[in-house]
Amino acid sequence: MKIENFFTLLSILSIVPVTFAQLRVGFYNNSCPSAETIVRNLVSDEFESDPTITAALLRMNFHDCFVGGCDGSILLNSTDSERFFGPNLSVRGFELIDEIKTELEAQCPSNVSCADIMALATRDSVALAGGPNYNITTGRRDGLKTNASGVFDLIGPTASVAAFLSFFGDKTMTTLDAVALLGAHTVGVGSCGLFRDRLTNFNGTGLPDPSMDSDLVAKSTPLTFDNAFFGQIRARRGVLQLDQRLATDEATSSVVAQYAADNDLFKRQFAIAMVKLGAVNVLTGEDGEIRTNCWEFNDN
Repeated sequence: MKIENFFTLLSILSIVPVTFAQLRVGFYNNSCPSAETIVRNLVSDEFESDPTITAALLRMNFHDCFVGGCDGSILLNSTDSERFFGPNLSVRGFELIDEIKTELEAQCPSNVSCADIMALATRDSVALAGGPNYNITTGRRDGLKTNASGVFDLIGPTASVAAFLSFFGDKTMTTLDAVALLGAHTVGVGSCGLFRDRLTNFNGTGLPDPSMDSDLVAKSTPLTFDNAFFGQIRARRGVLQLDQRLATDEATSSVVAQYAADNDLFKRQFAIAMVKLGAVNVLTGEDGEIRTNCWEFNDN
């Protein structure tokens, strides 16, 4: 599989016209002109003190969009919400989203959705880490329900490549998109519990995973958004099983090679995939609501 061209935002819109017709770049230009600047400034302040916020926001954004759509439901703070189940227990960054929302409510009450705040904050954090600074459509509204059981359907670190591609494909993501999005693992660090078995007891053998480089060393750039991840997994230095499998599976190995060889190509495709991800099952128009507090439904 070869990537020939960089699709413009216009070409992405033609893929899913119904969804994107209700979202647009600069949605808040009239209703809250300072919205994107407020988000950018507060994310920049947080990044300065904690550059790992990029990885945190990416994970939060993925986990929200892949469970019921990009509707801000992961932000809800109740005992039965998505936030407190399964892999979401280790998601962080909620305080930053709350800080941004508080400022936006002071400037433009009941205007900017929590779902859009999350999308914009993620975009800005990626740019601050050296990644692409892409235009993103806005106009999402916040969901009126939570789907805690759906959290357990998220793709896990031991999944097969076939399951991974099927999971992303169900959200209209191509192989190029899926591999690029997993490249977000280029920033941040993994929890030991996600890969301990690969180090000491792979598949119950009592031995390390033979596909892992026995001299695995820290040659990554965990605070910089670049294509180092793809070079690492090609050198058998992937930590998570799924990451490593991408480099050897015939369905994805050629894409991994292309991204490893061309940082700009990876960043362009990542931006394309993020715009597409941001339109997954969104609520627009009169659907949903604009929460005044991202952590709870409005009291209508």
